[in-house]
Amino acid sequence: MSLTKADIVERVYKEAGFSKKEAADLVDLVFKVIKDTLARGEKVKISGFGNFSIRDKATRVGRNPQTGSAMEISARRVLTFKPSQVLKEDVTARFSHRLDDKGKEDTSLPAKEGSSRALSSFMNNTEDIDGDDLDFD
Repeated sequence: MSLTKADIVERVYKEAGFSKKEAADLVDLVFKVIKDTLARGEKVKISGFGNFSIRDKATRVGRNPQTGSAMEISARRVLTFKPSQVLKEDVTARFSHRLDDKGKEDTSLPAKEGSSRALSSFMNNTEDIDGDDLDFD
């Protein structure tokens, strides 16, 4: 199951106490701000969540997977997302206990309760202390 924009609006409506229209307008505004910022070529950094950025990719030679023949892949701009360490830990911590030493998952074990470090980091506008918001590329 995927989380949809309507699901996000519903959660904002229920958890933040806005009317449905206010929640929908708020979600639309947040997405518009993110989209407009990226369209200008700027990065979007959300503490405790991750970084969205636009990257230019040069022309390169690739292979057609059906025929194996070489073909040119044109230059283009791509959107990238790098999750913060806090978000990665919040997501993976729920399932890490199910992995054995060889990386095989025991799906009979239930997932742990989720952590809210990423949410609290975002809500408190605190920076990741591990330097995840630093860019080195």
